[in-house]
Amino acid sequence: MIRYTLRRLTLLIVTLWLLTVFLFSLNYLFPGDPLTNMTGIRASNSLSYQLATEARGFNASIISQYFNFVGHFTHGDWGQSLTTQRDVFTDLIPLLGGTLELSILAMILAMAVGAPLGLYAAGQQRGTMDRLAMGVSLSAYSIPVFWLAQLLILLFAVKLGWTPISGQINPLFDIDVYSGSIILDILVSDNSYKQAALLDAINHLWLPVIVLAIMPATMLMRVTRNSMLEVLQQNYIRAARARGLTETRILLRHVLPNAMQPVVRQLGLMFSILMSNIIITEVIFNWPGLGSWLVKSIYERDYPVMQGGLFTFAALILLVNVLVELFHAWRYPQVRKELYAER
Repeated sequence: MIRYTLRRLTLLIVTLWLLTVFLFSLNYLFPGDPLTNMTGIRASNSLSYQLATEARGFNASIISQYFNFVGHFTHGDWGQSLTTQRDVFTDLIPLLGGTLELSILAMILAMAVGAPLGLYAAGQQRGTMDRLAMGVSLSAYSIPVFWLAQLLILLFAVKLGWTPISGQINPLFDIDVYSGSIILDILVSDNSYKQAALLDAINHLWLPVIVLAIMPATMLMRVTRNSMLEVLQQNYIRAARARGLTETRILLRHVLPNAMQPVVRQLGLMFSILMSNIIITEVIFNWPGLGSWLVKSIYERDYPVMQGGLFTFAALILLVNVLVELFHAWRYPQVRKELYAER
C-alpha cells in the first residue's frame, strides 16, 4: 500500500507541476502584457509595475520568471483581478466554499439515490421495474444540464412557486460570509433569525443540488446494476446457495462487497462530471461559486482570475480522483497485486 500511495502522490505532484507550466504559459498566450496578465498590475501604475517586474524576475530569463511565478503562486500570491483590483486568492476562498457545498451535497444525494435504485433494478432483472428504471436513467442522463435546470426552474420556481429562482439566500438576512458555505455561515453567525435563515437557505439550495445530482445518480444506478448482475452469475454465489445460505446473507456478505468494487472505481469520474456541470449550474442559478466566477472572468477577460479558477478546479478534481484511487486500493488489495504482478 505504501508503494501504491507513493506512486499516486508522485503522479499527482507531476500533474500539478505540468498544470503550473501551462498556467505560466497562458500569460504569454493571452493578448497584452505578460506581467499584467500574471499579476493584474497595469503598466500605467508605474511604481507598482516596476516593483512587480523585479519581484517576478521579468528582467531575468524565462526560467527565472517561471520559478518566481511558482514561488508566488505557492504562497497565495495569485495576482489581483483586472476588473475589481482585489486579490484573487482572497476572493477565491469563500467562492470555493460555495462550490464545495453544492458538490458535496449533490454527491451525497447521488449516492443515496443511485446505488439503492441500481440494487433494486438488479433484483428485478428484465422485469417491468428494471426496464422502467433503466429507461428513466438513460433519459435523465441524456438531457443537457442547462436545459434540465431551466425546465425545473420553470416547474418548481415559476409555476409552483416552491423555491426561489436564483441566489443563495434572501439578502435581508444579512449573513456574514466566512467559509462561503451558506449553511456553515448561518450556523456560526449570531443572527437573531438563524432558524428562518437556515430554512430560506435550504429552500434556495435543494433545486440546484437535485440538478447536479441527477447525472451522477443515473451513472451510479447503471454501474451498480451491471456490477450486481455480474457478481450474481459467479460460481461462488452458486456455491453459497448450494450450502444453504439465505439470500440475505449471500447479498450482504458475498454480493455487495464485490459488487461495490467497480462502483467505487467510478466515483472519481462521477465527481469530475459533476464539477463540469457545476459551472453551468452556478451560472443558471446565480450561485456565488467558482463556476460563475470563472465564467464571468472569461467574459471580462480577467486573466488572473481565469488562471486561479482553472487551477482550483483542476487541482480539486485531481485530488478527489487520487483519494478515490487510494481508498479503492486500500479496500480492494487485489488492485495493488494486479498492478505489481503479485500473487
